[in-house]
Amino acid sequence: MDRLSGLDASFLYLETPEQLMHVCGVLVLDPATMTASYSFADFQDHIAAAIADVPAFTRKVRRVPLGLDHPVWVRDTRFDVERHVHRLALPTPGGYDELMSLCGHLAALPLDRSRPLWEMWVIEGYRTPEDEERVVVFAKMHHATVDGVSGQNLLSHLCALEPDAAPVAAETAGRHPRDPGRRELLGRAVVGTLARPATVVKVVRPSVGLVAKSISRARRGTAMAAPFSAPRTSFNGTITGHRAVGLLDVPLETVRAVKAATGTTVNDVVLTLAGGALRRYLDERGELPHASLLATVPVSVRDTSRRAEGANKVSALFCKLGTDIADPVERLGMLAERNRHAKDHHNAVDADSLQDWAEFAAPRTFGLAVRAYANLRLAEKHPVVHNLVISNVPGPPVPLYFMGGRIEGMFPLGPVFHGAGLNLTVLSNAGTLHIGAIACRESMPDPDALVAGFAEELALLADAVGS
Repeated sequence: MDRLSGLDASFLYLETPEQLMHVCGVLVLDPATMTASYSFADFQDHIAAAIADVPAFTRKVRRVPLGLDHPVWVRDTRFDVERHVHRLALPTPGGYDELMSLCGHLAALPLDRSRPLWEMWVIEGYRTPEDEERVVVFAKMHHATVDGVSGQNLLSHLCALEPDAAPVAAETAGRHPRDPGRRELLGRAVVGTLARPATVVKVVRPSVGLVAKSISRARRGTAMAAPFSAPRTSFNGTITGHRAVGLLDVPLETVRAVKAATGTTVNDVVLTLAGGALRRYLDERGELPHASLLATVPVSVRDTSRRAEGANKVSALFCKLGTDIADPVERLGMLAERNRHAKDHHNAVDADSLQDWAEFAAPRTFGLAVRAYANLRLAEKHPVVHNLVISNVPGPPVPLYFMGGRIEGMFPLGPVFHGAGLNLTVLSNAGTLHIGAIACRESMPDPDALVAGFAEELALLADAVGS
């Protein structure tokens, strides 16, 4: 029996009609590299063959009776790839604007929980600004199934190093979860509930010590930024179910040149660009707050976690983005120093602490609390926890081929939350940084205006440091 870990299950409980907890990806493929002419039917058949033995694509969620425990994964015995891989065509003229409109619409559609929690839309008729034909794949998978790193690993079942080669992970056959009976589920849930008070002591003790250490770091000025210290912006409130999307590429070589010239890291540079882009966006609208914006930055703990189970192995740190600093070099220096402190602070936290606490989230209570929070619009009534989420995901250093088509663009899109209606995700791919912005459409109707600032800020930064 494969029980969802507490952290994986929490993404199910966090979902409301407005707060959709799936992660998306936009893949732009060059059909000219395919060894045979593009055909949707062949495309769909190849995907079906590639995922046949991969449980993450063919399992679904089954609830525990009375909601006494986290759900379990079971095999979907009626799995049909036609329910998951769909075909669409862009309206004329089939350009970027039409593509973004469609991607925003698809990102706003909830996943059907009675089936495996993923879908793909193959979008035909897209033409680049250079008037070249491309095939676009819009994919989404529930956050209960993947985080940034595991999502990249799942792509290896569909991607190859050459157009006609087998997928990278074709030799890896997964184990399908066993379907437990109702009595077994109920019995395990009762035992787990009775044991919970004894187990919580093991979690509370180290957490108390962590609070004491955090207070000490704060007094020395070496603590990470604190939540609930963010200024309010137009994208910090109660969100709707509508989405708007913006995508942009910047050269990874330039980012690395800035990194080398300043002795910083790629992540420092990415966050500096984000801070500058946000500063531009808000300043142009007369909304720039005096205090710096605060971002939540997910951090993978896959290499340090003791837990074998669970698709999500992440923690998070808080980072002030320096939106109150006009000079990009000064902003980069500030961020590099604060990031070092934040990493030291984060490393002092047990890698599994977030997972441990998530185990105690009562399914029914947690879900009701999230819905009450949304219905009462509490995100607009308390201090802002954080302004947005920013993720930097390392991708493949070499070109990949998806069903024979060379991947020219691999743009990630994460979820947005009540109180933080903007998500920025950056992914490196074969020498390019792909930037994906997704927002609540009512909070930020034009994320393109935001992502455009990344290129402008990178040019300024590169010129300033002579790279």
